[in-house]
Amino acid sequence: MGYLFTSESVSEGHPDKVADQISDAVLDKLLAYDPSSKVACETLVTTGQVVLAGEVKTKAYVDLQLIAREVIKKIGYTKGEYMFEGNSCGVLSAIHEQSPDINRGVEREDPMNQGAGDQGMMFGYATNETENYMPLSLDLSHRILQVLAEIRREGEVMTYLRPDSKSQVTIEYDDNGVPVRIDTIVVSTQHDDFIQPADETQEAQLKADEEMLSVIRRDVIEILMPRVIASIHHEKVLSLFSDNIKYHVNPTGKFVIGGPHGDSGLTGRKIIVDTYGGKGAHGGGAFSGKDPSKVDRSAAYAVRHIAKNMVAAGVADEMLVQVSYAIGVAIRLIFM
Repeated sequence: MGYLFTSESVSEGHPDKVADQISDAVLDKLLAYDPSSKVACETLVTTGQVVLAGEVKTKAYVDLQLIAREVIKKIGYTKGEYMFEGNSCGVLSAIHEQSPDINRGVEREDPMNQGAGDQGMMFGYATNETENYMPLSLDLSHRILQVLAEIRREGEVMTYLRPDSKSQVTIEYDDNGVPVRIDTIVVSTQHDDFIQPADETQEAQLKADEEMLSVIRRDVIEILMPRVIASIHHEKVLSLFSDNIKYHVNPTGKFVIGGPHGDSGLTGRKIIVDTYGGKGAHGGGAFSGKDPSKVDRSAAYAVRHIAKNMVAAGVADEMLVQVSYAIGVAIRLIFM
């Protein structure tokens, strides 16, 4: 029986992704100065505020405020009207040392016998639907937002764009699980209030909102999507595009208030976006802000590598690989 399958993606300016990127920037800086650092960094972002929490064991010193502000500015939160801006937001650190009860199970005299930093199961998945062996619906969702971010940074067209955005793609599959067409594309993008109402009445405001939505919808279909399609070099994927795709652009009608001001963000709240968009399986652990001893991240990468190479070798059209760990226990992978 045929079916529909949907995946979503979020932009670099989505509040949860802002939090992920700050956590990862802290991790990267600590590992750069002390490769043996043990890091579990969580971030909360909200209106005008960043809160860092978690556990760290390191010999390095880094400027956490500077790291957070650089990430925020690079994303594009550089204006006070966003109510979250890199130079002026507050940055509070509540990071403390890693528990010695955990560390004793992780660090060993022989690094090859390092124990897992936590228990859990991790999955790696791959499919031959796309050139990068990722699920098609997720790959297209990511691509839409990557191109949208390129357009925003270029600043030549769609100059009203702000950093926060989301996408969603629905694919129709046939009875054999083969993609046959793109059914629906959703794009929600934060934007400037670029058309002002003629007066202060509700009717004038609604008319201005409708005019803005009309411009954004036109630009998504006539500017964004042609660039997305032009970036695709897989003939089977290109054949799935048609004039019958249903588009939902900013379905609420207006998206001026966004980013951490519109919704708080937390590290690890987009774990499905970070993996396979709902295909395959997910062990439940987040990736961002975790050093390699945290197997939620390193093991997930390892089994994705296995699955991808097996599919690339033609062993299967798709593959799901699982591993599991006990905290403090060194692992030896056995293939049968």
